[in-house]
Amino acid sequence: MLEMKKITRRCGKINPLSIEDFMATDGYEMLKKAIKMDKIAIIEEVEKSYLRGRGGAGFPVAIKMKGLAKEIATPKYMICNADEGEPGNFKDRYLMENDPHQIIEGMIIVAYATQANQGYIYIRGEYDNAINIMKWTIEQARKNHFLGKNILGCDFDFDIEVRSGAGSYVCGEEFALIESLEGKPGRTRVKPPFPTQKGLFNQPTLINNVETFANIPFIVDIGGQAYAKIGTPSSTGTKLISLSGNVKHKGVYEVPFGTPIIDVINKLGGGIANNRKLKMVQLGGACGPIIPEYMLDMVIDYERFEEFESKTGAGAIIVIDNRFDMFDILLRIVEFFAHESCGKCTPCREGHIQLANLIKKFINCEATIKDLISLESLARVMHQTSLCGLGQSSPTSIIATLRYFRDEYLDRIESSDMIKGEGK
Repeated sequence: MLEMKKITRRCGKINPLSIEDFMATDGYEMLKKAIKMDKIAIIEEVEKSYLRGRGGAGFPVAIKMKGLAKEIATPKYMICNADEGEPGNFKDRYLMENDPHQIIEGMIIVAYATQANQGYIYIRGEYDNAINIMKWTIEQARKNHFLGKNILGCDFDFDIEVRSGAGSYVCGEEFALIESLEGKPGRTRVKPPFPTQKGLFNQPTLINNVETFANIPFIVDIGGQAYAKIGTPSSTGTKLISLSGNVKHKGVYEVPFGTPIIDVINKLGGGIANNRKLKMVQLGGACGPIIPEYMLDMVIDYERFEEFESKTGAGAIIVIDNRFDMFDILLRIVEFFAHESCGKCTPCREGHIQLANLIKKFINCEATIKDLISLESLARVMHQTSLCGLGQSSPTSIIATLRYFRDEYLDRIESSDMIKGEGK
């Protein structure tokens, strides 16, 4: 079986609004186990697991936990990033709507290990259902003494609040999210210091993604070494994939790292809808690389994705058939990021406008070789000099298509030359 349901094992099998259903399937048992462990031992198990953040960047989770644990300033904060504004991703919403207590349990375990005092779940404003479910879940957990004062009779206080965004993509970036939580415009900060040193209200803060926290109870259950045996050496455990686009069976699938992309598309997604021909696939969401069909035997793995100067992203796979023009898709991506840019740094604020103008030249067959050189140079400058992940990752689709679909760029230049020749 291609799917390996570990953190989605309860999804569709329990009532997400019932804490009784959750507890009947070993819910909060891992919290009870963790509270009997030394705090450092919990962090060590996470370190042995090699768990990396599931929000896109893939940063080792144990490093963040160690960073927060060693800080002596109080209060310490913890944030669950559920903003999920990346087009093509919907796996965090799936977890919140189908197994919300698992996320809360993971947050409490991490809070106990790092001595955090207060938690926040920052949820995308459009996720009304998820917001309501998480608020209800927190209230249930509080009534059953899993949140609040003296949790499970121990000298451990921790509570969680839900906060919602207002539709800004950039607030998925950790410092922009922090600014938003503080009631300020969602704009990033210059780093360092990093959040574990000075985050929310200038206090030590740990930020992780929904899926990341959902993995914590599973690691406590089976142990870090057993967890590390799942997946690949560089990418352990399972990954939730948001599969969409021109496939027969769209949805969220949980697969071990090391699974070939083509298997997700064909075996889980049922292949291309209406028997059309596959043209390209975008990985990770709108900020991810676009690759051709011949590369789909590559496996889902952090190291493998580094060849695109990119991360695995949050796990989206967007399948695109041959009805669609590559340049139309690139223009939509660039215009989306131009709209979502906070405007704080020049490469991102001005760069997206210029990228859009250049792409339009290719769409209208008005581009020259000079335009091609300018497009590639600008995309790389933005990637290397933008202040936050929005500007750094938004040109990834252009950089990837210049590498794997360069002939399409050259064809448009050739067409441009022919049109100019006819005009003479």
